[in-house]
Amino acid sequence: MRKGPADRVVVAWILAGLTVTLAYPMLSDGTPLAAVVYNSFGLATLGAIVAGILRNRPAQRLGWWIFAAAVLCRIAGDITYEICRQVLQQPPFPSVADVFYLAACPLLITATVLLTRGRVRSDRGGLIDAAIIVGGLGLVWWLFFIGPTAANPEIPPVQRLILAVYPASDLVLLAVVARLLARGGRPHRSLLLLFAGIAGLLYSDVGYQVVVAWAPALEGAIAVGWLLANTFWAAAALDRSSGRPVPTRDKAGRMGRTRLIFLTASMLLIPALLAGGRFSADERGAPGWVAVGIGAVVLFSLVFARMSGFVFQVQRQARQLEDLALRDPLTGLANRRLFEERLAAAVAAGTGHSPQVAVLDLDGFKDVNDRLGHTVGDKLLVVVATRLARAVREGDLVARLGGDEFAVLLTDAHFTVMDGIAERMATTLRRPIEADGHQLLVSASIGSADGTGLDRPGELLRRADLAMYAAKETAGARHRRYTRDLDKRAGEEAKLGAELRTALDTGQFQVVYQPIVALPAGTTVAVEALVRWHHPGRGLISPAEFIPVAEHNGLIVELGAWILRTACAQAVAWQHELGAAAPERMSVNVSARQLAEPGFAGLVAETLAATGLTAHRLVVEVTETSVFGGGQTVQTVQDLHELGVRIALDDFGTGHSSLGLLQTVPVDILKVDKSFVDTITMAGRHAVIATALIQVAGGLGLQAVAEGVETAEQAAELHRLGYRLAQGYHFGRPAAVPDLAAVRA
Repeated sequence: MRKGPADRVVVAWILAGLTVTLAYPMLSDGTPLAAVVYNSFGLATLGAIVAGILRNRPAQRLGWWIFAAAVLCRIAGDITYEICRQVLQQPPFPSVADVFYLAACPLLITATVLLTRGRVRSDRGGLIDAAIIVGGLGLVWWLFFIGPTAANPEIPPVQRLILAVYPASDLVLLAVVARLLARGGRPHRSLLLLFAGIAGLLYSDVGYQVVVAWAPALEGAIAVGWLLANTFWAAAALDRSSGRPVPTRDKAGRMGRTRLIFLTASMLLIPALLAGGRFSADERGAPGWVAVGIGAVVLFSLVFARMSGFVFQVQRQARQLEDLALRDPLTGLANRRLFEERLAAAVAAGTGHSPQVAVLDLDGFKDVNDRLGHTVGDKLLVVVATRLARAVREGDLVARLGGDEFAVLLTDAHFTVMDGIAERMATTLRRPIEADGHQLLVSASIGSADGTGLDRPGELLRRADLAMYAAKETAGARHRRYTRDLDKRAGEEAKLGAELRTALDTGQFQVVYQPIVALPAGTTVAVEALVRWHHPGRGLISPAEFIPVAEHNGLIVELGAWILRTACAQAVAWQHELGAAAPERMSVNVSARQLAEPGFAGLVAETLAATGLTAHRLVVEVTETSVFGGGQTVQTVQDLHELGVRIALDDFGTGHSSLGLLQTVPVDILKVDKSFVDTITMAGRHAVIATALIQVAGGLGLQAVAEGVETAEQAAELHRLGYRLAQGYHFGRPAAVPDLAAVRA
């Protein structure tokens, strides 16, 4: 809102109007002085409204001009009223003044509709809420004002009609205001001033009905509301916000606190009237009961409609949320959860149903991400998803399981139908794909399986996975259907690759920790996190078997992220549990595939923040071969080092150019390979390399950790050569719960 002279004018006008409002009741009503003050202020109100229209040039200019015409009619009515009362000595009601007052009613309603009309989407709930509020107040209007007046035979028919029209007009005006308030949100200041003026008008109109019948001497006090109406209406026109349109309501029908209070109060009017009112036939008469009965039915119907709307809205939103939860946000395809639900239902259908499943993995997708970025990769996936959806039949399910892996489910079909669909999918993906200005060529490895005779959905998906990995292994193959001898004939990598996903999802992996001790005392100063796979059927599988497979199929990225989170969380838990006795550092091995991910450093930062582990307590162990090629892997290591994470070069001394790496890669720790430790106690040249490595580490200001220490003699010789850190079976085997307090000399 702009600050300036207009704001001061508004404040000055309101102060002047309040002064007149407070002073008027002190004047004798019906005197020339009171009439001059009242009508002069009315004319000033009209002038202020016109000045506000000319100054602010509001968007709803027509509404403001009609509003000014309504005020003019009211002023004409006020002047005529006083002429009849004080000059002609005639009863002012009914009189010609009522013609002007009645003419002002439709003008005021029309102007308010125009001034409060904003762009809002269809809001059936808001309309019903406004109807509930007006219905409750309308019942009060009828029982206490309109009804008694209309049924009073002592009042002439013309007067009864006029007295009924006034509160009816006020009720319509109230409905307009209630409709806007029911939209939710906060109107701008000009509208709030306009509503305040309408509130003053309603106060005086209602009060006038009472004082005319019961206390005519209070007519001067009742005029306070009309004076306040003039005060706030003119302020609304003068305020700068009148130049702005009504705020757009993007979210209609919201149930705010104020709205709920109004609705509750309106619905409680009927029980309040029944509890406090007396509508017996000998006092108020049957019409009172009839009005309460009709009002109760109307309000009940409106509340029922509103609650039905709420129920339908909640159901619709629940369906939308469920749909979002079951859809891949990037491609719009079904996600893994929906696919597994439909697969389970298809398998459970039993006899007569032959579900077919195909699993598809894009070849070379990682290269697209690495070379062109994830934005291009995402656009590629969207195009692939569209083509796959067009390659299947209506009713078949296509899902994105994650990354560049897709799946297709045919709930009941012969395997030859799946063979045809697999061929169509392979064919459609061979066509070039344009993504963000790049012409890309991709292919896919597809594996399919028949669910005939199976009662476990996971087994059907495993078979399709196994067939897909077999297709990936076989040169030139793009589609491979599962056969019973595939488990025997497929290579171990294909089997492990198919089972790694299940192992990760079902928690078959475990993180164990091996102590790194200080020499010669043997106290634990750090631990290295290692992963173990406890296969439910094959027992313990060595990391040497499954890590290369995970590297090949890309699951090492997800597995490595899980190991990192688990290890960091464990390090923090030990800090809380052991305090100063906790290991100073947690070492985590990171593969070349992980380092090649552009977002890996960000993942480490997020993990540290989520677990609360400080960066200097984390050591990332990388091998020489993983960073030898440079490029993204070295950049990732540099990014990690800038975070404060310490870098350890694992298996040092066995690579192609170990000393050269120390000049290009930021390293804090050298882990001397076990092959140099095995012969450390033998005489002659066997200890030369181990001695040289500790001297290199010392000269560069790096720490050196001797790996693979298995005997006390090796530990003693390493300490004599200058090593102060070591790990190996002599100090402790990897364990899920290592004895960190033990001293291993």
